[in-house]
Amino acid sequence: MHALLVEDDDRMARALGTALALRGHTVRRVSRALDALRYVHEAGFVLLDLGLPDLDGLELLRRLRTVCDAPLIVVTARCEERDVVQGLRAGADDYVVKPFRMAELIARIDTVRRRTRAQGEPPGGGPGGAGGGRSVRTGDVEVDPAGRTVTVAGSEVRLTRREFDVLALLAARPDEAHSREEILDRIWGDAFLAASRSLDVHVAGIRAKTGRPGLVRTVRGFGYRLGADPAVRGERDADR
Repeated sequence: MHALLVEDDDRMARALGTALALRGHTVRRVSRALDALRYVHEAGFVLLDLGLPDLDGLELLRRLRTVCDAPLIVVTARCEERDVVQGLRAGADDYVVKPFRMAELIARIDTVRRRTRAQGEPPGGGPGGAGGGRSVRTGDVEVDPAGRTVTVAGSEVRLTRREFDVLALLAARPDEAHSREEILDRIWGDAFLAASRSLDVHVAGIRAKTGRPGLVRTVRGFGYRLGADPAVRGERDADR
């Protein structure tokens, strides 16, 4: 697999490049945002430092997400909760804070790649899944697992890959509540991430981008379920 390493620190870049090469990956290392945008189309996955000399890493992350759908992991010294949330909202598939254990980073790369390898197949697309990719409609929102699209009142809404995966998982069994552990295991590959905010951040992104706060409803103390437009059921969103 070809990796794009966006890192301006030579020592860190050498360490990461060596570790990736030992795992059988080929690596292109760049240190500037312009070069990252130039070479991202050839990447199987991206490791992105946020502290770049020519452009803020979060802005680069947003731009990368508009031109590619490759798995992307932020590897940065920025450790504040606000930074992590912004990175995940901007489209990162994972967020690793420096300093880190190399074995952990490699494991996270493997997990992200495994979970995104068949990105055209929605979560739950097999037995007991989304019924062979049939569209699901709730209120004026339609989720199309096969086409990986979401429309609201007839207009398409762009979600990140992971936001869509969460929504598609809920839509696969729309009458059931899904535990946090199940969602984290199916989408992130690790049920023990239940204490992290990754899932909550992506749910917030779905609600904000669709403009339908009740589309994903919180089942307090358990997890989430697909919700209907309150105007359809006469319900009030419990999370407002």
